[in-house]
Amino acid sequence: MKVEERDTEAGIPLLQESLASKEEGASLASAVFNIATTMIGAGIMSIPATFKVLGVIPALIVILIVALIGDITGEFILRYTHSGKSTTYAGLMAESFGRVGSVALQICVMITSFGCLIIYLIIIGDVLTGNKSRDTIHTGLLQEWFGFYWWTSRPFAILLVVLLIILPLVLFRRVDSLRFTSALSILLALVFVVISSVMAIVALMEGKTQSLRLLPDFSSRGTFLSLFTTIPVFMTAFGYQINVHPIRAELGEPSDMRLAIRIALVICAVFYFSIGFFGCLLFGDSINADMLVNFDQNADTMVGLVINAVVRLSYAFHVMLVFPILNYTLRANVDELCFPNKPELAKDTPRFLCLTCILVALAYVIAIGIPSIWYCFQILGSTTIVSITLIFPAMIILRDIYGISRPWEKVVAVVFIIAAVATSTIAIWTNLYDSATSDS
Repeated sequence: MKVEERDTEAGIPLLQESLASKEEGASLASAVFNIATTMIGAGIMSIPATFKVLGVIPALIVILIVALIGDITGEFILRYTHSGKSTTYAGLMAESFGRVGSVALQICVMITSFGCLIIYLIIIGDVLTGNKSRDTIHTGLLQEWFGFYWWTSRPFAILLVVLLIILPLVLFRRVDSLRFTSALSILLALVFVVISSVMAIVALMEGKTQSLRLLPDFSSRGTFLSLFTTIPVFMTAFGYQINVHPIRAELGEPSDMRLAIRIALVICAVFYFSIGFFGCLLFGDSINADMLVNFDQNADTMVGLVINAVVRLSYAFHVMLVFPILNYTLRANVDELCFPNKPELAKDTPRFLCLTCILVALAYVIAIGIPSIWYCFQILGSTTIVSITLIFPAMIILRDIYGISRPWEKVVAVVFIIAAVATSTIAIWTNLYDSATSDS
């Protein structure tokens, strides 16, 4: 692995400049928080549903495998970043595959990031103002607290959140400025894990827990192919590659990025297994695709109402704090694609403000117009996300323009591509088939 060269003996001016940049750079903890926040997003509530499909033991194995894959692909990206001159993921693809490669990556990143931002706003709307599932109406917290008024409606509630919370955060020009909100978002995710674990332990003591499914159960309507529908959720849950370069660029010591990725992967693996395990222990086969719905079962007592409100609010605020991280990546890629010859975006205030406001406004309008896009979320996980997190890093290794890929890495890269294409194809086909069968 090629290590970045650092001139520490070239003279006092260069040494002072190096020390100054090191003092101004982001810390290892900041990088860990931002990477972990990138991963712990909207998919956190869908993890328990994957445990219902796979069973606890296979789910744990898949979590470990996907985390290991994330570690390997992160190593691929960082090695070629060290060896080349690019400072962005798109630039890395351009070095290996030219303009076509960079545009393909940017399109995938923009579709993924923008789709997730829309999903985040929809989730916030669901928590605050509820939604309608077929003939069932689920009320949100605002209606439960204050009743049905124009100011508790979905458009106004989301607009208020966008203006008061999200917009001020997305106006930060450095990703390191979001380190405190990222830490808070992880804390809020931890609140959800703690509440779930405490409820599970109390239920276990009272003998009210559900029986754990350790292995897949095909006796009902499940099939072997249905197991592949969980892959998009896990790939999305461990997807951080789009933020490797902006976070690394601000690190005081870029070589710390490797350690930051590994720490963040461990944190997320622990979070996901805890959420899935305690969710299955609490709700068993009744777990919904969005586990927040299950907490309505505890809303028949005052304690249940309080727990329900805390869980939903902590998750809503968690999503609000994740939003700026993905918006940063989306904005950077849109700017790089549309204005490749312009000055740095952070230094061009009019362009920065216009691009930021346009992207947030578009996400808001689409989120208001679309009641639910969980199905699209699965499609994203099977296409653009798996390309960003798995296929593109493997292609860079196989292209090997600097001649630094080891033989075993090329074998691993081929396996990654075959596995990604096969599992994504099966997952898409199974989802479409199940959807057509349920409608008929």
